[in-house]
Amino acid sequence: MNYWKLLFGLIVCLALTTQGTLAQSSYKIARLKYGGGGDWYANKTSLPNLIKFTNAQLKMNIYPEEDVVEVGSNDIFQYPFVHMTGHGNVVFTESEARNLRNYLLAGGFLHVDDNYGLDQFIRREMKKVFPELSFVELPFDHPVYHQKFNFPNGLPKVHLHDEKAAQGFGIIYQGRLLCFYSYECDLGNGWEDQSVYNDPEELRQQALRMGANLLDYATTVF
Repeated sequence: MNYWKLLFGLIVCLALTTQGTLAQSSYKIARLKYGGGGDWYANKTSLPNLIKFTNAQLKMNIYPEEDVVEVGSNDIFQYPFVHMTGHGNVVFTESEARNLRNYLLAGGFLHVDDNYGLDQFIRREMKKVFPELSFVELPFDHPVYHQKFNFPNGLPKVHLHDEKAAQGFGIIYQGRLLCFYSYECDLGNGWEDQSVYNDPEELRQQALRMGANLLDYATTVF
């Protein structure tokens, strides 16, 4: 565990010091590209809006544009935060699952956002990554809900889906939350441009605040 944390830190530091024009930014975040046919590319305006909001509210200096990284790529170790979304099928190969596991154990953080229809697939595929672990629902007093912004009742409910309560699940390894899964919430839809879904602005702000909490947690809590 300590070896992988050190390796992750060294890779991130090296990447950040060799990115030329990106040197003004503290780090970049990425969207996860995966196989299986699911729309990993959904919610095109979500991450740029979240980055802009987080930089303004938390005084972070995240590069304003997201990268795209494949599950099995060594490039994933450049990013302290990786976002995954979609509506459909997800398939990790054995080598991809191993790479994602190594990334998360090294100190990386994965946010999985169910865009409606992802649940059965992500639970199956994360079992390839951590056969010994399962998603557990996080209590409302978990620190991820109380970083910069307080969410005493857990995740905001952005879209109805099946009209179930929004839930936040996590994969926890040796006491560390390394994957957060927002379910029945559509958090990423709340980050989109207002014109995409015409959601009330206060609801969008709640989604952005929760997203900022995730970024803050991923980069400050180990």
